[in-house]
Amino acid sequence: MTTSFPLISPKLNGFMHGADYNPDQWQHSPEILEEDIRLMKLAKCNVMAIGIFAWSAIEPEEGHFTFDWLDQVLNRFAENGIYAWLATPSGARPVWMSARYPEVLRVNAQRVRNLHGGRHNHCYTSPIYREKIRLMNSKLAERYAHHPAVIGWHISNEYGGECHCDYCQEAFREWLKERYGTLDQVNQAWWTSFWSHTYSNWSQIESPAPHGETAVHGHNLDWKRFVTDRTVDFCSHEIAPLREVRPELPVTANMMDWFEGVDYRKLAKILDIISWDAYPTWHDLQDPGKVAAWFSFNHDLFRSLKGGQPFMLMESTPSMTNWQAVSKLKRPGMHVLSSLHAVAHGSDSVQYFQWRKSRGSSEKLHGAVVDHVGHEHTRVFREVAELGEILVKIGEIAGSTVSAQTAIITDWDNRWAIKDSQGPLNRGIDYENTVIQHYRAFWELGVPVDIIGSEDDLSKYKLIVAPMMYLCTEQAGSAIEAFVAGGGTFITTYWSGIVNESDLCHMGGFPGPLRRTLGIWSEEIDGLHLGEENAIVCDVNNHLKLKKSYDAYDLCDLIHTESAEVLAEYRDDFYAGFPALTVNTLGQGKAYYIATRVKEPFYDDFYSQVIEQVGIKRALKTNLPQGVTAQLRTSGENEYIFLLNFSDKEQEIPLHGALLMDMSSAKIESVSVHLPVHGVKVLKRAITSK
Repeated sequence: MTTSFPLISPKLNGFMHGADYNPDQWQHSPEILEEDIRLMKLAKCNVMAIGIFAWSAIEPEEGHFTFDWLDQVLNRFAENGIYAWLATPSGARPVWMSARYPEVLRVNAQRVRNLHGGRHNHCYTSPIYREKIRLMNSKLAERYAHHPAVIGWHISNEYGGECHCDYCQEAFREWLKERYGTLDQVNQAWWTSFWSHTYSNWSQIESPAPHGETAVHGHNLDWKRFVTDRTVDFCSHEIAPLREVRPELPVTANMMDWFEGVDYRKLAKILDIISWDAYPTWHDLQDPGKVAAWFSFNHDLFRSLKGGQPFMLMESTPSMTNWQAVSKLKRPGMHVLSSLHAVAHGSDSVQYFQWRKSRGSSEKLHGAVVDHVGHEHTRVFREVAELGEILVKIGEIAGSTVSAQTAIITDWDNRWAIKDSQGPLNRGIDYENTVIQHYRAFWELGVPVDIIGSEDDLSKYKLIVAPMMYLCTEQAGSAIEAFVAGGGTFITTYWSGIVNESDLCHMGGFPGPLRRTLGIWSEEIDGLHLGEENAIVCDVNNHLKLKKSYDAYDLCDLIHTESAEVLAEYRDDFYAGFPALTVNTLGQGKAYYIATRVKEPFYDDFYSQVIEQVGIKRALKTNLPQGVTAQLRTSGENEYIFLLNFSDKEQEIPLHGALLMDMSSAKIESVSVHLPVHGVKVLKRAITSK
């Protein structure tokens, strides 16, 4: 497996550090640019993302382009060793365009066209909008693709949303024709004989609507797939004129944490670099580790989208947001901790929204490196500068990656389908939290994890986990079976192997294509009321050495073993004695089935035993306190261990004689590492021959 990649830009020797910069908002104050450049250098910031919402500053009237202000910014950057991700401004179109060409505005699911306003309020199918963005991007490419300050293209901003206009309706029908070929195939895949909803003409098909069709699950699923494909197609349309001028200049499009609306695995295929925007609600009083685990999962997801290639943290806040329920300030130390948190999971950048606070409108009180006071004498600026110094010190880590032996399968269409399904738990089946429930056990053990899709290569992993794999295709089932037979370990849960790619139930017994691999048959599944519990009782001789019993809640799958061994049984209700945890040996590997949702400490106990038996490498072989994690990046020569303390307490981490160099002090540690509150240590060890 590759353990080191080329740097994102050959112009930089180390990490990128910077922010979204909006000089178009400050054209009336030219002195701001010079002061900002001084402050950028002071904070060790070397890369800015500019032009993200600057359409009206570049083209204030149709066909009238004004580039002088952007020329000046990029030229001054080049003179001062600062670089730019130059954005295409499609995230928010100018007022003149909406007024002259209302077709560019989105139509909502109720079939009502939006007024001008906000952002991301444009139709990806509109011929006029596509024509305008191609002209804009062509002019940007012709003028700036070879500018010495430009190191890449930032495509639009946080793609998302959908349009239900006539253009999109027709595009949806064409998409269906390409996918299915005939209307008969559509009717079969969507099971439209249900409620007499069979289509007899392509023109009868429309997108799902709250005042129309919503009960055909295959229809809903295909619409979501279409929305992704429209988004990807529009992004490709944006990229094309840029690559025509300079194809080697990399492109990225900033994504959002496990965003449900777009299948990012498809979007990732047309991008050179993955970037995303992270806004954790740090200092959650209930469970600090939950927030950290969720964002760790996301960092791993975005790193995994391109096979472990380092990604970019394109946006984060240096202090607080202005849109979360509570705009909590980062406590001292949290800025460095949260930023190195991204680096630990594979980011080669730390970027912020925003560099300088806007004076007006909705983001005027959003956190920024430079506050309204306008100088460097603030706590936030000092912490940003402190991080800048650290990133310089550990710059050799850039380009290294995370080499994971464990993967979690999370398919977007599975997520869409499982949340659309009616039953067995309509109060909320809690798919996302279930995934994190499994992921967090690895996070607390310091086990590197990739987040993959069922169509990805499984062969490079020792252990694969697929929580609630409700949508499981025959192809995915075959790939998992081959993985296990070849010596891999597979783990899945209740509510898996239920439907195929069209959300049609598998015939012949659940878990469908996983039945032979798991060696079980699922007959029924019981949904439990809030507060209602069962329990699983472990066999006293189970090979995982699990405790006697664990509380179970929400869902209880009633299964029969066919070739599997029972490791635990239900304790209560009419299905007391039924298998609740099984393992099946197939070929050279094993497949576990967790038949119910179980409370802690089950997952910690279960996975700690599994990884030991499978031989999964941990970042650091030591007991980590709750809320502390260890993450590992690897180059061809060295391993870099990040110890991160999210526990809100001082912690002492025993090293048991391991010789590790503290990269901040160059001191060799072998006994223990002290982590203050919100503390982080970056340790280094040479890779020895095996």
